[in-house]
Amino acid sequence: MKNERERVFAYSYHTACDRHGWILQSYVTAANVHDSQAFFELFERVKKEVKLCIDAGYKTPAIAKYLLEQGIDPIWPYTRPKTKEGFFRKSEFAYDEHFDCYLCPNNQVLSYSTTNREGYREYKSNPSVCKTCPYLEKCTESKSHTKVVTRHVWQDYYEEAEHLRYVPEHRELYERRKETIERNFADLKGKHGLRWTNYRGLERNQMQAMLVCAAMNLKKLANCLWRMGISPLFHLCMSLFSSVHRGKQISK
Repeated sequence: MKNERERVFAYSYHTACDRHGWILQSYVTAANVHDSQAFFELFERVKKEVKLCIDAGYKTPAIAKYLLEQGIDPIWPYTRPKTKEGFFRKSEFAYDEHFDCYLCPNNQVLSYSTTNREGYREYKSNPSVCKTCPYLEKCTESKSHTKVVTRHVWQDYYEEAEHLRYVPEHRELYERRKETIERNFADLKGKHGLRWTNYRGLERNQMQAMLVCAAMNLKKLANCLWRMGISPLFHLCMSLFSSVHRGKQISK
């Protein structure tokens, strides 16, 4: 199932392409597998680019760490804060690396408490101080008057990747996503029947994905050859002849 809101039988197609729009790989998962989990398998199948533009679904500290440690710059989009309207944003709580604590807008300390199973360190405020704080209504709705701020154990990698968004070259590269991978996704769904699955099982859907992606690359190649003044049919015939000829030489 895709999720609780959309209880339909579905699959997710994760696709990688180069800066010119040529599809490099396509990896199919069940729709209830998060994008960040599928990223690693897809990346291992490609692993060619030194700068990687990725969607917001792959924006996690684990992926930032994985790429930066391999010398690859992750380029991802800006995501709006998900803070409830009228409340302080997380960015308004300053992290003190030396003392490993957070400072709230009222200059009160949030001390480290514990690390949860998801890898987030929890920093909690002093409820006796928060109880009389003039900013309490903008800070937390906790009945115990305790503000909790979380920070992932690999947050430093995540913040480094966030800084890379502001590099002019990276901003230009990310702008090209709508001309490359987004265009490919639109064609896959609108022109090649992948808006709805016709098959059951990962193996059959993976087969369909690879065939459709191969067809899209062939169409792109044909258009390139026409622009160069070369007949695609002639080029295809010559390629087939060369393949057969090489096969005969190998068999001899």
